[in-house]
Amino acid sequence: MKCPFCANPTTSVKDSRSADDNVTIRRRRVCAECQGRFSTVEHVQLLTLKVKKKSGVVESFRREKLENALQTSLHKRPIEEDRIEKVINGIIRRLEVMGDIEIPSTTIGEIVMETLHDLDTVAYVRFASVYRNFHEASDFKQFVREIKKDTK
Repeated sequence: MKCPFCANPTTSVKDSRSADDNVTIRRRRVCAECQGRFSTVEHVQLLTLKVKKKSGVVESFRREKLENALQTSLHKRPIEEDRIEKVINGIIRRLEVMGDIEIPSTTIGEIVMETLHDLDTVAYVRFASVYRNFHEASDFKQFVREIKKDTK
């Protein structure tokens, strides 16, 4: 692991512990050169996932993109960070359990939609507005009407 302060490639682990979700490991590290201390977080990865875009392009699955999408949708919503982390891990687990290495982006989007629907309605609508490409206020109105029908 390269030191983020001096770029020295020699660092050592001083402390390791399992995170609350028991899926990630937090490690405290120290640089052998500058003695800088920093933390890393490791995630269990069952498969190396690929995302197949609508255009047919295949790219590596990036956890950061999923995190950013959820953080944007959940911005200023009353959801704790550890809960968001568990949701992200849950979505990734679902993708890995599917058994396919190449997963269509639409499948990922639908899983995120389903997850947000159960987690927070406002975040669900925010994500849907981008995912379903709303163009006008009437698109929002129609979507909200559908949500109200589903909850009755």
